[in-house]
Amino acid sequence: MRLKLALFAAATALLPPTMGLAQTPAAPAAQTAPKPAAKDAPTAVEGVTIRSDSTAMRTSIDSRSYSVSNDLSARTGSIADALRNVPSVEVDVRGNVSLRGDANVTIMIDGKPSNQFTGEGKGDALMSMPADQIERVEVMTNPSAAYRPDGSAGIINLITKKTMKPGTSGTVRFNVDTAGRHNGGISATRRNGKLTLTGDASYRHDTQDAQQLIRRETLDTASGKFLPSTQDAAVDNAGGMVNLRGGLDYDLDKQNRLSLELRGRRIAFDTDIDETYSALNAAGAPARAYVRNLSGDMTRDNAAISGDWRRQLRGADHLLTTHLEYEVTDFQRDGDAVTRNTPGATVYEHVGLGVDQERANFKLDYTKPLPKDVKLKTGVDFELSSNDFTNFGASGATAAGLVTDPARTNRYVYDQDVYAAYVTYERPFGDFTVQGGLRAEQVQIELNDVTHGLKADNSYFKVYPTLHTGYRLSDSQSLSASFSRRVQRPGAQDLHPYRVYIDPYNYRQGNPNLKPQITDSYELGWQYRKGPTTYLATAYFRDIRDGVTDVVSDLGSGVFLTTRENLGKGRTTGLELVANGRLTKALTYNLSGNVFQNEIDAANLGFAGARSKMTMSGRANLNWQATPKDFFQANIFSSGKRLTPQGYREPFKMLNLGYRRKVNDKLSFVVTAQDAADWAREVIVTETPTLHDRTRRIANIRSVFFGFSYAFGGGKPRPEQFDFSAGGPS
Repeated sequence: MRLKLALFAAATALLPPTMGLAQTPAAPAAQTAPKPAAKDAPTAVEGVTIRSDSTAMRTSIDSRSYSVSNDLSARTGSIADALRNVPSVEVDVRGNVSLRGDANVTIMIDGKPSNQFTGEGKGDALMSMPADQIERVEVMTNPSAAYRPDGSAGIINLITKKTMKPGTSGTVRFNVDTAGRHNGGISATRRNGKLTLTGDASYRHDTQDAQQLIRRETLDTASGKFLPSTQDAAVDNAGGMVNLRGGLDYDLDKQNRLSLELRGRRIAFDTDIDETYSALNAAGAPARAYVRNLSGDMTRDNAAISGDWRRQLRGADHLLTTHLEYEVTDFQRDGDAVTRNTPGATVYEHVGLGVDQERANFKLDYTKPLPKDVKLKTGVDFELSSNDFTNFGASGATAAGLVTDPARTNRYVYDQDVYAAYVTYERPFGDFTVQGGLRAEQVQIELNDVTHGLKADNSYFKVYPTLHTGYRLSDSQSLSASFSRRVQRPGAQDLHPYRVYIDPYNYRQGNPNLKPQITDSYELGWQYRKGPTTYLATAYFRDIRDGVTDVVSDLGSGVFLTTRENLGKGRTTGLELVANGRLTKALTYNLSGNVFQNEIDAANLGFAGARSKMTMSGRANLNWQATPKDFFQANIFSSGKRLTPQGYREPFKMLNLGYRRKVNDKLSFVVTAQDAADWAREVIVTETPTLHDRTRRIANIRSVFFGFSYAFGGGKPRPEQFDFSAGGPS
């Protein structure tokens, strides 16, 4: 597979710009933005990545874009911190993201997917990556067919900062908190004639101390009683992340631009876990116990190279783009543990997991305006990916006498190739605009359990329709309606039936019979926008088939297995409200709320009838420009009780505060307090006829950061020239 990826990347790279590309219609890449609309003007129906906007929020018929430039927590925190302040988005204490209550979210950077936000360590990536390089967060709950259908909840697109200043310019930043965390970096741009060079370098040192308490009761069939057990763990994580990026844009002429980007990221953490376990028998006396100490380390290296060619053809908005990317990710986790059992002997262990990922992607997109303001877009999107998993385990009576455990040692290779083509057609009828789209995908999957010599393959063809409509009621009000079909494909390890060792009483196992989850999503929206005031109301409905969920089962003797199963079906009906405005000349607000009814039919998992629960979540943000140089900010968010197939998740909330002092146009100081009220908790409850489980996690994310940023450079105004992100000459 790796050879196939390399040959694919090399062969495609050798294609000259004129070799057949102009003959293949395609739609503009997701990272290409149209000419900016006038302030408060109706936006186009098409889904676009918004490069810049001075307003806090901007909407189109298939997306909402939120500025984080004035979010003070984004100045000193991680991407996870910035996402916590975005409407519709929730982030738990482990960095897991959900959108309107659905955790099946696709995260992109500048319209491009990345392996760093998938698989092992994706939460660590979000909690470690600095947010100060992000300008906007684009949320698409019903993306058009021009985007991949992956992620039943939708897409979160992280839009990085871009500078268009001529000459040399950049920013230096540094932040430190009271708990020993610190982060900093430098960003720079050099524009000279046809050539633009950009670069970013940053480092973040973090500590992620946490506590986990699991209280379980399992039904003992012999006595008819529930037998209790307690597992308590203190986790001490310390490490950092290095982020490097370099880019080049070169204008061959007014119609052609070539781009090259290199990026590399490294996350490295050391972990110490002190864990105790105790269980009682039917008589209430101690049955077994252990004290376990584990020391380990985790590294995640990600590197990518990409190239783009964009050609402006005759006529406005007539554009051809190609994108080629190759990405590799290396994840390693190793640990040494000693478990002192009562009763029983002391056991020494070494456990490890390695994941090597490769991904190659080629996109060709074409957009052409037609008479009567019609827009036709079409394109192809090919992605080849390979995942190589290696589990290792050894144990013994002494640290020097470890023997490889065949039950914990396994190599597994998973390849997935996706070949897609799409088309969208948009046409206005006066104040009414309609856009229809269709995406067709051929998926080929190969599984190979190398250790046991077991192979399997699967291929399927599916189409994903989308429909977006908009109606302009007045200069300040509009209506919208949309539909999209989304898919959540099982992950590589979700399909592998190998039992992964977590600790002496917990295992995790995949399910080769999993089906992809299909979601039909419907939305109705109303928008009011006048000056700084914006009101949004969106009613939505999701019909889910074959949803994938975790299921916990008791293997006996206090050992539990977590596996993945398909639900029969599910439905979500909700209403989301968003309001942005100005209370006074110096005081602005951002409010959002989401209330939804979640219904789960888990009859195929042994539950009688459907279960449903009403959930409410919301956030409030208050900004005060006390003086031209002093800016204060407070934001709070809360998520209500959430239904799960085997139980529920308790409410979650957080309060963040911030202050910025602008010394001059180049220098500013920032102070932020994250989780100022120390509210961050995660509690998950499982309730079945044979199992009661309450898991409580507390992450030490409370902090006070002090930081500064300094802008340097500038330059003389340059002559106006064609900008590929703003459309082209007619």
